[in-house]
Amino acid sequence: MGMKGRNLPVHVECYAGYKAEEKPLRFSFPTESGRACRVYQVEEVLDQWYGTGDQWFRVRADDGNVYVLQYRSEEDAWSLQAFRRDSISRKPMSEATIKTVIG
Repeated sequence: MGMKGRNLPVHVECYAGYKAEEKPLRFSFPTESGRACRVYQVEEVLDQWYGTGDQWFRVRADDGNVYVLQYRSEEDAWSLQAFRRDSISRKPMSEATIKTVIG
């Protein structure tokens, strides 16, 4: 994963069930002016784990990329810890490509 350990601040909107910040639904990166430039929808939570005072989520966003988000409960703050660009195209294959792959 690229950008590991960058600890970039990120704004995250969550579904909060019986525990606070239970599941990220969407996130955005603030610009210098403080406004978000693009909102990423979380399509899938791929993994989730806990540390001392924090929660980690590996998610696939609507752009097809994978992001690792960290929530630090003591600071009530989210950050981006890692990012991986999806190398598989999300565009549907053409009929000619499908015929080539299938044979």
